[in-house]
Amino acid sequence: MKKKIIVQKFGGSSVANVDRIKAVAKRIVERKTARNHIVVVVSALGDTTDELEKLAFQITKTPPEREMDMLMSTGEQISCSLLAMAIKKLGKAAISFTGKQVGIKTDKSHTKARIETINGKCIRKAFDENKIVIVAGYQGVTDDNDITTLGRGGSDLTAVALAQALNADVCEIYTDVKGIYTTDPRIVKEAKKIKTITFDEMLEMASLGAQIMQARSIEVAKRFNIPIHVRSSFSKEEGTMIVKQSQKLEEISIQGVTSSKSDAKITICAVPNQTGIAAKIFSEISKADVNVDIIVQNVSHTKHTDISFTVPKSDFTKAMKAANIIAKRIKAGNVTQDKDIARVSIVGSGMRSHHGIAAKMFEALAKNKVNIDMISTSEISISCIINSKQADKAVKALHTAFQLGK
Repeated sequence: MKKKIIVQKFGGSSVANVDRIKAVAKRIVERKTARNHIVVVVSALGDTTDELEKLAFQITKTPPEREMDMLMSTGEQISCSLLAMAIKKLGKAAISFTGKQVGIKTDKSHTKARIETINGKCIRKAFDENKIVIVAGYQGVTDDNDITTLGRGGSDLTAVALAQALNADVCEIYTDVKGIYTTDPRIVKEAKKIKTITFDEMLEMASLGAQIMQARSIEVAKRFNIPIHVRSSFSKEEGTMIVKQSQKLEEISIQGVTSSKSDAKITICAVPNQTGIAAKIFSEISKADVNVDIIVQNVSHTKHTDISFTVPKSDFTKAMKAANIIAKRIKAGNVTQDKDIARVSIVGSGMRSHHGIAAKMFEALAKNKVNIDMISTSEISISCIINSKQADKAVKALHTAFQLGK
């Protein structure tokens, strides 16, 4: 009889110390039977990744990205080897592997590499030997044997990519919360756990600040239709299923509210209002390998325009350098910046068939004296850029306005 393949991922909080590693090992061993194979992907212990990053920035303000990958990938190797030891102590055969050992090949984009192929031969060999496989998440290797990392939250991507490569029956993401909530329960106590959410909705929420899963992992899950079960490491309770389509007769207009303080705003002032200027600006930004998100352009009666755009704070230094270069080249004015911004968003695939959602959002923010700086929309979301100090107030206002706590 063909055995089921189960891929599980445990986040940093799940393996934050020795006691938690032992608890995770016990849970894995309880799940392992003669009828299944288990692959476990682990993140670095607790705050290890943040601590390693701080060390690098104490050495230099601009650490080389290749060396950052060498440094940051070590955290996952520690946790995967310790977990393998804990499983063996409980009497089950286990083996730990790095990303390179399981054949995760990536491109050369250090610190945010993309997976190209997965070999997985050593995993299948371990299956033949009935071993539980532990894989260091977040990492891969280039054709030149340089270690790469997959961006923050990249262990989620490792798990989903392995589930696809191994044709797994289920992919389970274990975290420190019981599933996906209507908003961050630390901000709104009335937040409710969502039982089922679509790939589209989860992708939008992850992209807009929900920190449960990495957005790129949801993209892969959606492309290959890999159902994901997000659940708690500390409870046996059912979590949230992320699936292709909702089974509800009528979709809820809004599934959740998210907020993020991970962006910065850059404005190039007094840009000549000429054909092709925007292309020149964003070509220069693109050359710096920076992702631009919201763009707002205002043309004045002086035939000049201010162009504002948001970038991830992690790319801010590169983006500012590129913006200053192109501003001089096109004879624009000053380049200004604002790091004290937050993005607050509402997400729901039911927005397609419900009218008045945007008006309701703006009214709720206005009623709570939250000023909107920039607005971005998609088919299933609306985002507003606001002052970061007002982020929590905005989230509470929107959660209440759309009655998500009921």
